[in-house]
Amino acid sequence: MVKKILLALIVSALASGASYANQTLAMQSGCLGCHKVDAKLVGPAFKDIASKYAGDPAEVDRLTSKVKAGSTPGEPLVWGAVAMPPNASPPEKIKQVIEWVMTLN
Repeated sequence: MVKKILLALIVSALASGASYANQTLAMQSGCLGCHKVDAKLVGPAFKDIASKYAGDPAEVDRLTSKVKAGSTPGEPLVWGAVAMPPNASPPEKIKQVIEWVMTLN
């Protein structure tokens, strides 16, 4: 019984460590300059993004590409009147942030 509890605590600690690391990565990548986890800032809240795109694993790759490229001039804006600038971070780091965002649903 004690072993099961310890194992559960270890797994929980590792999971929260990964979550914290990806939130830190979001901050380092400049995402938190325009987004908050649970409230709209310049861009939508991460929780709103997670809710909108929940349930479709293909969205992670699509959103990674979208964040990397930013909003394309002339395309309809999804979240309001402010276009998203391109992100200079490597795609694998953007994907880690998107995967973290998707866990917020």
